[in-house]
Amino acid sequence: MLQVSRKFEYGLHAVTYLSTRGGDRVVTVKEMAHDLGVSQEFLSKAMQSLKRAGIATSVQGVKGGYLLGRTPEKITVSDIAIAIEGTPHLTRCAKKVSSCELSTSCHHKDYMATLQQRINDLMASTTIDSLLP
Repeated sequence: MLQVSRKFEYGLHAVTYLSTRGGDRVVTVKEMAHDLGVSQEFLSKAMQSLKRAGIATSVQGVKGGYLLGRTPEKITVSDIAIAIEGTPHLTRCAKKVSSCELSTSCHHKDYMATLQQRINDLMASTTIDSLLP
């Protein structure tokens, strides 16, 4: 069935975690990984993707770490998904029609396209601040 990647899941948890720490508090990956109970190495990879997308910023040095690059109201779940995985797609044909050998005879491609659009819309309309406790 449908399942998001662990890297996306970690990225979403990390952004939510940083949102609860205040805008100016720098947090290390080690601290985040410990508090979230996740792999530090895997979380570090997710953070690098979030940094490249401008969702997180890094601070270098002894007291270095990460903080949010934008306010939680301006970060959507879709932003995180795209930063981590690229444009989401449920089926091979949603990414590239020619990648599916069934594309010419598929009876449910319209349904799948509608499902994909609803998921995209939900992710794009869900901001991080709406997920905070």
